[in-house]
Amino acid sequence: MNLTLYVWRQKNADDKGRMEKYPAKNISSHMSFLEMLDVVNEDLIEQGVEPIAFDHDCREGICGMCSLVVNGRPHGPEKATTICQLHMRHFSDGDVIYIEPWRAKAFPVIKDLVVDRSAIDRIMAAGGFVSINTGGVPDANAIPISKTDADTAMDAAACIGCGACVAACKNASGMLFVAAKVSQFAHLPQGKVEASQRVRAMIDQMDIEGFGNCTNFQECEAACPKEISIKFIAKMNREYLKSSMAPTKG
Repeated sequence: MNLTLYVWRQKNADDKGRMEKYPAKNISSHMSFLEMLDVVNEDLIEQGVEPIAFDHDCREGICGMCSLVVNGRPHGPEKATTICQLHMRHFSDGDVIYIEPWRAKAFPVIKDLVVDRSAIDRIMAAGGFVSINTGGVPDANAIPISKTDADTAMDAAACIGCGACVAACKNASGMLFVAAKVSQFAHLPQGKVEASQRVRAMIDQMDIEGFGNCTNFQECEAACPKEISIKFIAKMNREYLKSSMAPTKG
Protein backbone atom coordinates (compact mmCIF):
# COMPACT_ATOMS: atom_id res chain seq x y z
CA MET A 1 0.00 0.00 0.00
CA ASN A 2 1.00 3.64 -0.49
CA LEU A 3 0.36 6.19 2.24
CA THR A 4 0.83 9.88 2.87
CA LEU A 5 2.40 10.83 6.19
CA TYR A 6 2.34 14.18 7.92
CA VAL A 7 5.09 13.99 10.54
CA TRP A 8 6.05 16.47 13.25
CA ARG A 9 9.64 17.60 12.69
CA GLN A 10 11.50 19.58 15.34
CA LYS A 11 15.27 19.95 15.44
CA ASN A 12 15.51 20.47 19.20
CA ALA A 13 13.64 21.78 22.21
CA ASP A 14 14.15 25.40 21.11
CA ASP A 15 12.92 24.87 17.55
CA LYS A 16 9.33 25.90 16.78
CA GLY A 17 8.61 22.67 14.88
CA ARG A 18 6.27 21.98 11.95
CA MET A 19 4.43 19.21 10.14
CA GLU A 20 6.14 17.83 7.03
CA LYS A 21 4.70 15.61 4.32
CA TYR A 22 6.33 12.33 3.31
CA PRO A 23 5.24 9.46 1.06
CA ALA A 24 5.31 5.92 2.43
CA LYS A 25 5.53 3.65 -0.60
CA ASN A 26 5.11 -0.11 -1.01
CA ILE A 27 4.22 -0.69 2.62
CA SER A 28 3.30 -4.26 3.53
CA SER A 29 0.18 -4.81 5.61
CA HIS A 30 2.27 -7.21 7.72
CA MET A 31 4.62 -4.46 8.90
CA SER A 32 4.27 -2.87 12.29
CA PHE A 33 3.86 0.90 12.43
CA LEU A 34 7.47 1.32 13.53
CA GLU A 35 8.69 -0.92 10.71
CA MET A 36 6.81 1.34 8.31
CA LEU A 37 8.68 4.32 9.76
CA ASP A 38 11.94 2.39 9.33
CA VAL A 39 11.17 2.01 5.61
CA VAL A 40 10.34 5.71 5.30
CA ASN A 41 13.60 6.60 7.05
CA GLU A 42 15.59 4.38 4.70
CA ASP A 43 14.10 6.27 1.75
CA LEU A 44 14.89 9.61 3.41
CA ILE A 45 18.50 8.59 4.03
CA GLU A 46 18.89 7.60 0.37
CA GLN A 47 17.63 11.05 -0.60
CA GLY A 48 20.07 12.75 1.77
CA VAL A 49 17.30 13.86 4.11
CA GLU A 50 17.70 13.55 7.89
CA PRO A 51 15.63 10.58 9.10
CA ILE A 52 12.67 10.98 11.44
CA ALA A 53 13.67 10.58 15.09
CA PHE A 54 11.33 8.40 17.14
CA ASP A 55 11.65 6.40 20.35
CA HIS A 56 11.61 2.61 20.46
CA ASP A 57 13.22 -0.26 22.33
CA CYS A 58 11.59 -3.64 22.89
CA ARG A 59 9.01 -3.41 20.08
CA GLU A 60 6.97 -5.96 22.03
CA GLY A 61 4.60 -3.69 23.96
CA ILE A 62 6.62 -3.98 27.18
CA CYS A 63 8.91 -0.98 27.59
CA GLY A 64 6.55 1.92 26.81
CA MET A 65 9.11 3.81 24.72
CA CYS A 66 7.10 4.03 21.47
CA SER A 67 5.34 7.26 22.39
CA LEU A 68 3.52 8.47 19.26
CA VAL A 69 0.19 10.13 18.63
CA VAL A 70 -1.36 8.78 15.42
CA ASN A 71 -4.27 10.68 13.91
CA GLY A 72 -4.87 12.37 17.24
CA ARG A 73 -4.82 9.20 19.36
CA PRO A 74 -1.94 8.10 21.60
CA HIS A 75 -0.65 4.74 20.34
CA GLY A 76 -3.03 4.91 17.37
CA PRO A 77 -6.54 3.65 16.63
CA GLU A 78 -6.44 0.14 18.10
CA LYS A 79 -7.57 -0.45 21.68
CA ALA A 80 -5.11 -1.96 24.18
CA THR A 81 -2.26 -1.73 21.68
CA THR A 82 1.09 0.05 21.83
CA ILE A 83 2.30 1.74 18.65
CA CYS A 84 4.97 -0.93 18.17
CA GLN A 85 2.22 -3.58 18.18
CA LEU A 86 0.04 -1.65 15.72
CA HIS A 87 0.18 -3.27 12.29
CA MET A 88 -0.36 -1.60 8.95
CA ARG A 89 -3.25 -3.94 8.12
CA HIS A 90 -5.37 -1.56 10.18
CA PHE A 91 -4.80 1.11 7.52
CA SER A 92 -5.85 1.23 3.87
CA ASP A 93 -4.08 2.12 0.64
CA GLY A 94 -4.14 5.88 0.12
CA ASP A 95 -4.66 6.74 3.80
CA VAL A 96 -3.34 10.01 5.17
CA ILE A 97 -1.71 9.57 8.59
CA TYR A 98 -0.73 12.33 11.02
CA ILE A 99 2.08 11.47 13.44
CA GLU A 100 2.98 13.66 16.42
CA PRO A 101 4.85 13.35 19.75
CA TRP A 102 3.22 13.33 23.19
CA ARG A 103 1.90 16.82 23.94
CA ALA A 104 2.43 17.78 27.59
CA LYS A 105 4.40 20.35 29.55
CA ALA A 106 6.01 17.55 31.54
CA PHE A 107 7.14 15.84 28.29
CA PRO A 108 9.19 18.45 26.41
CA VAL A 109 10.11 17.53 22.84
CA ILE A 110 13.76 16.57 22.39
CA LYS A 111 13.69 16.03 18.63
CA ASP A 112 10.93 15.24 16.13
CA LEU A 113 8.78 12.54 17.77
CA VAL A 114 11.06 11.99 20.78
CA VAL A 115 10.05 13.53 24.10
CA ASP A 116 11.78 13.69 27.47
CA ARG A 117 9.81 11.30 29.69
CA SER A 118 12.27 11.43 32.58
CA ALA A 119 9.57 13.03 34.74
CA ILE A 120 8.08 9.55 35.04
CA ASP A 121 11.41 8.22 36.28
CA ARG A 122 11.64 10.96 38.89
CA ILE A 123 8.16 10.14 40.17
CA MET A 124 9.17 6.48 40.50
CA ALA A 125 12.38 7.50 42.27
CA ALA A 126 10.33 9.52 44.74
CA GLY A 127 8.48 6.49 46.07
CA GLY A 128 7.67 3.80 43.55
CA PHE A 129 9.49 1.04 45.39
CA VAL A 130 9.69 -0.92 48.65
CA SER A 131 12.81 0.00 50.61
CA ILE A 132 12.20 -1.89 53.84
CA ASN A 133 14.03 -5.15 54.49
CA THR A 134 11.45 -7.85 53.81
CA GLY A 135 13.86 -10.68 54.52
CA GLY A 136 14.69 -13.65 52.33
CA VAL A 137 12.37 -15.23 49.82
CA PRO A 138 9.54 -16.79 51.84
CA ASP A 139 7.50 -19.84 50.95
CA ALA A 140 4.66 -19.06 48.57
CA ASN A 141 2.04 -19.47 51.28
CA ALA A 142 3.97 -17.82 54.13
CA ILE A 143 2.32 -14.41 53.68
CA PRO A 144 -1.42 -14.79 53.15
CA ILE A 145 -2.68 -12.46 50.41
CA SER A 146 -6.23 -12.73 49.14
CA LYS A 147 -6.69 -13.54 45.48
CA THR A 148 -8.62 -10.30 45.05
CA ASP A 149 -5.72 -8.23 46.37
CA ALA A 150 -3.16 -10.22 44.40
CA ASP A 151 -5.11 -9.86 41.16
CA THR A 152 -5.69 -6.15 41.74
CA ALA A 153 -2.01 -5.55 42.45
CA MET A 154 -1.09 -7.39 39.25
CA ASP A 155 -3.59 -5.34 37.25
CA ALA A 156 -1.98 -2.14 38.55
CA ALA A 157 1.53 -3.47 37.94
CA ALA A 158 0.68 -3.94 34.25
CA CYS A 159 1.28 -0.20 33.73
CA ILE A 160 4.36 0.25 31.52
CA GLY A 161 4.77 3.97 32.23
CA CYS A 162 4.50 5.00 28.58
CA GLY A 163 2.68 8.27 29.28
CA ALA A 164 -0.24 7.70 26.89
CA CYS A 165 -2.59 8.67 29.72
CA VAL A 166 -0.85 12.03 29.95
CA ALA A 167 -0.98 12.59 26.19
CA ALA A 168 -4.69 11.73 26.06
CA CYS A 169 -5.74 13.92 29.00
CA LYS A 170 -6.84 17.50 28.30
CA ASN A 171 -5.09 18.46 31.55
CA ALA A 172 -1.97 16.39 30.80
CA SER A 173 -2.58 14.62 34.09
CA GLY A 174 -0.24 11.89 35.28
CA MET A 175 -2.67 10.55 37.85
CA LEU A 176 -3.46 7.23 36.16
CA PHE A 177 0.23 6.33 36.02
CA VAL A 178 0.90 7.44 39.61
CA ALA A 179 -2.28 5.75 40.82
CA ALA A 180 -1.27 2.45 39.22
CA LYS A 181 2.13 2.50 40.94
CA VAL A 182 0.68 3.54 44.30
CA SER A 183 -2.07 0.89 44.09
CA GLN A 184 0.37 -1.82 43.05
CA PHE A 185 2.01 -1.64 46.48
CA ALA A 186 -1.03 -0.58 48.47
CA HIS A 187 -2.67 -3.98 47.94
CA LEU A 188 0.35 -5.97 49.14
CA PRO A 189 1.60 -6.35 52.73
CA GLN A 190 5.17 -5.50 51.71
CA GLY A 191 4.01 -2.09 50.50
CA LYS A 192 1.84 -1.12 53.45
CA VAL A 193 4.72 -0.15 55.76
CA GLU A 194 5.67 2.85 53.59
CA ALA A 195 2.20 3.47 52.15
CA SER A 196 1.69 6.97 53.62
CA GLN A 197 5.18 8.15 52.74
CA ARG A 198 4.94 6.69 49.22
CA VAL A 199 1.66 8.28 48.16
CA ARG A 200 2.63 11.72 49.46
CA ALA A 201 6.07 11.65 47.86
CA MET A 202 4.85 10.48 44.46
CA ILE A 203 1.98 12.95 44.29
CA ASP A 204 4.25 15.80 45.43
CA GLN A 205 6.74 14.91 42.70
CA MET A 206 3.95 14.67 40.12
CA ASP A 207 2.94 18.23 40.98
CA ILE A 208 6.54 19.45 40.82
CA GLU A 209 6.91 17.98 37.32
CA GLY A 210 3.99 20.06 36.04
CA PHE A 211 1.38 17.38 35.37
CA GLY A 212 -2.24 18.52 35.52
CA ASN A 213 -5.07 17.25 37.70
CA CYS A 214 -7.73 14.66 36.95
CA THR A 215 -11.21 15.87 35.99
CA ASN A 216 -12.68 12.40 35.31
CA PHE A 217 -12.96 12.54 31.53
CA GLN A 218 -11.56 8.97 31.42
CA GLU A 219 -9.53 9.61 28.27
CA CYS A 220 -6.54 8.15 30.11
CA GLU A 221 -8.24 4.79 30.56
CA ALA A 222 -9.38 4.75 26.92
CA ALA A 223 -5.86 5.45 25.64
CA CYS A 224 -3.96 3.13 27.98
CA PRO A 225 -2.43 0.23 26.04
CA LYS A 226 -2.61 -1.95 29.16
CA GLU A 227 -6.19 -0.92 30.01
CA ILE A 228 -5.35 0.41 33.48
CA SER A 229 -8.63 1.30 35.18
CA ILE A 230 -9.40 4.71 36.65
CA LYS A 231 -10.53 2.85 39.78
CA PHE A 232 -6.88 3.07 40.79
CA ILE A 233 -7.14 6.87 40.87
CA ALA A 234 -9.90 6.48 43.45
CA LYS A 235 -7.65 4.11 45.39
CA MET A 236 -4.77 6.59 45.28
CA ASN A 237 -7.03 9.40 46.49
CA ARG A 238 -8.13 7.25 49.44
CA GLU A 239 -4.51 6.41 50.25
CA TYR A 240 -3.60 10.10 50.11
CA LEU A 241 -6.49 11.03 52.39
CA LYS A 242 -5.42 8.37 54.91
CA SER A 243 -1.85 9.62 54.79
CA SER A 244 -2.95 13.18 55.49
CA MET A 245 -4.71 12.02 58.66
CA ALA A 246 -1.81 9.85 59.85
CA PRO A 247 0.36 11.25 62.66
CA THR A 248 3.59 12.85 61.49
CA LYS A 249 6.78 11.11 62.65
CA GLY A 250 9.60 13.02 64.22
